[in-house]
Amino acid sequence: MKPILQNLVEMTGHRDHLRLEVSVLSTLQSMSAVVQVRSLEIFTQNGECYVRPSTCLRDGQWVSNEAEAAHDPLRQPIADLPALQECIASNAPRATATLGRGRHCLWLPVWMHDKVASCLEVIQSRPFSAQKLDVITNVFHVYQNYLSLLDYSERDALTGLFNRKTFDEQFSRFTSNEPGERPQTIASLEEDAEAPADAMQQWLAVVDIDHFKLVNDRFGHLYGDEVLILVANILRSSFRSHDRIFRFGGEEFVVLLRSTSLSTAHKVFNRFRKNVEDYYFPQVGQVTVSVGFISTDKGSPVEILGQADQALYFAKENGRNQVRFYDDLVAEGHLQSKVSNDDVELF
Repeated sequence: MKPILQNLVEMTGHRDHLRLEVSVLSTLQSMSAVVQVRSLEIFTQNGECYVRPSTCLRDGQWVSNEAEAAHDPLRQPIADLPALQECIASNAPRATATLGRGRHCLWLPVWMHDKVASCLEVIQSRPFSAQKLDVITNVFHVYQNYLSLLDYSERDALTGLFNRKTFDEQFSRFTSNEPGERPQTIASLEEDAEAPADAMQQWLAVVDIDHFKLVNDRFGHLYGDEVLILVANILRSSFRSHDRIFRFGGEEFVVLLRSTSLSTAHKVFNRFRKNVEDYYFPQVGQVTVSVGFISTDKGSPVEILGQADQALYFAKENGRNQVRFYDDLVAEGHLQSKVSNDDVELF
């Protein structure tokens, strides 16, 4: 019991979703007879529900699957796992099944905001005893309760997106090159299939809703809030599950786009811009957004955000409803790259 209590102490010390998930998986993996533990993502595509591996142990290291869910070759219809499907449909707390070859499986759906987006899978070499199920379930309840608290503190109350205070830690891990810090990439965007590996980069975009003050002044803050919620929904549907989207406050959002070439980053950000432009907002009508983006490969978070902001404001001052890349604006002479002098930054 002592090692489990120590693991629970460690688990509740994390302030990050992925580290928390890895911690509970490590706790379950350490139990006797357990041969495999994974986190599964549950998602819907074209009206059909699928599951796919999300985080698992590989060669002694926990890795996260960064493949785009809709194109992940490891995905499978949830109908292939009837016990799990029935468990979710009936709102049951867990499901078990015998997989054959001496393997016994336990699934624990993670319920958040009245829906299941993930599930913990525990496979062991013998049937689960009542005592073992009780211990695992209690560990899982601690994890789920703490996950709810963490999710509440990390999210913007209106849109449900990550909030500003979570950005620094997310950005640090997003750009980290230390082994084990950046989750291993298994696949990338379909458009990048032919792109060389060294062309793949991480990108940061700052998004601003055009003329948002006029929306609030003309239609009132309730409709303004609805515009923010709908733009947040379009952001979610326009990017992959492992990209990161934040609401920075007001009408400004930030997107961290993973492992993508420059040409694809242009396409993805413009596709999102067009999705907003083509959407009919109730009462308000048409709304547009401006976007400025930059590679995250060089510079501190403050520098990168500042440069993306410069590209954004150039877009807003030169017609709005457009996507501008910082390096292009510098190369064209529209912006000047800053010069650092010790602790003083000169522009």
